Amino acid sequence: TMPTTETHWTAEMALALPDDGKRWEVLDGELVEIPMPSIQHQTVLGNLLVSLGAYVRANKLGWAMFSPSDIVLSPHRLVQPDVFVIPAGPRGEPKQWSDITRLLLAVEISCPDTAHVDRVRKRKIYQGQGVNEYWIADLNAQLIERWRPEDVRPEIMSEEL
Repeated sequence: TMPTTETHWTAEMALALPDDGKRWEVLDGELVEIPMPSIQHQTVLGNLLVSLGAYVRANKLGWAMFSPSDIVLSPHRLVQPDVFVIPAGPRGEPKQWSDITRLLLAVEISCPDTAHVDRVRKRKIYQGQGVNEYWIADLNAQLIERWRPEDVRPEIMSEEL
């Protein structure tokens, strides 16, 4: 049976849900369903992943990946960033999602339906977890908001990254 909406969700509880094709995140104890992405979203995701992947490999920073994923940042925070970079570590490339405990970069490709969650709730989570950079790719405005842990306002990237 599904827990009620009053349930304070943990990452562990969400990971135990039956695989019914839905994707979930846990944002500070709240279970949030991730909507099906648009074709434009997936096109931007692919372009970002190719560019980031090449940069990350060339500079030996770690690994660029994309969701679906299950990144547990804390017991009450399970995220699935659209694109993300895992730092290189002493154990080499991660073999399972639970091996990932830190992100260098998280990118959310934002649309009107997800803008508030991306700009407010996820930003606070990524900044609070010390993710080096959080990018919100705004499809409508065709720009990227670049956030770092200490930022109170984003840097707007409209020409180049």
